[in-house]
Amino acid sequence: MSNLIEALNIFLKYGNPDYPTHCEHDVLLVMIDPKLVSEEDLQQLAALEFFPGEEYSEYGTDCFYSFYYGSC
Repeated sequence: MSNLIEALNIFLKYGNPDYPTHCEHDVLLVMIDPKLVSEEDLQQLAALEFFPGEEYSEYGTDCFYSFYYGSC
């Protein structure tokens, strides 16, 4: 749980959307544009199992995804 909270706190630095997450097919998506995120935070998010959507194009490029935290 602490890793998820840490990741969400990093995302919060880059925006606070009304609908910040989306779940489908066992993937948790966070609707923060990776282009806004610093290189240091990108590395930390990768360590926390969140990756830019462009690496998994099915979900678009303006979000992060994670298989680690499950889905709704």
